Amino acid sequence: MFVAIPPREKSPLPWAMPAVFVALWGCFVLASLLPDSSQRHLLVEWGALSGDLRSLPALWGSVLNGHLARLVTALFLHADWAHLLGNLLFLLIFGAPAERAMGPWRFLALFLVGGAVANLAAVLAIETPDRLIIGASGAVSALIGAYLALFPSARLGLVLPLGLFLQFVRMPAAVLIGVWAALQVVYTFVGPASGAVAWSAHLAGFAFGGAFAVVSRRAIKRRMKRGRGF
Repeated sequence: MFVAIPPREKSPLPWAMPAVFVALWGCFVLASLLPDSSQRHLLVEWGALSGDLRSLPALWGSVLNGHLARLVTALFLHADWAHLLGNLLFLLIFGAPAERAMGPWRFLALFLVGGAVANLAAVLAIETPDRLIIGASGAVSALIGAYLALFPSARLGLVLPLGLFLQFVRMPAAVLIGVWAALQVVYTFVGPASGAVAWSAHLAGFAFGGAFAVVSRRAIKRRMKRGRGF
């Protein structure tokens, strides 16, 4: 007797994380081709500014003027190559497994909304008015928080320099992310240049990502059981 076995559903190719990667890279390259005066104008017009939302009238004015959109557009602006490459590195490490688990649309929602929430935290936390807030660090922090919530027992591979040799080691992701999170807390209070880096955005993004993953965990598990996860 023959039994028809339905073909196993193939996992779709990930596209959201590569799209975000290309968008971050492309925006920086295009901005770097502009004259210096145009670059500064671009940052001021599309970056988030501290002090914009500190009062109810300011918040309402930002809604009317469309300034709230800056919390998202600021994610695609970076100060220099080091700023960009650091975010792209962590996006590759944590973004790929996060998208495979939660799917492209949920991944995009986490990146954009988590990044906006992180930038909002920086806007409210930075005391100096009109401090420019740019970069995808808060959004990447949201991915890191979601990764820890989804895969608390995962292990990450690291290449450590030991004298003249390089040694590949595997360490629990929770330990590495825990060290990263502890550094964000320290830098929030004793950080360099009195808040030149928006460490509060990193912490807010991390917390939002963890909460997002916890709330979505049941839907993500159903998705992975259908063969669309790992």
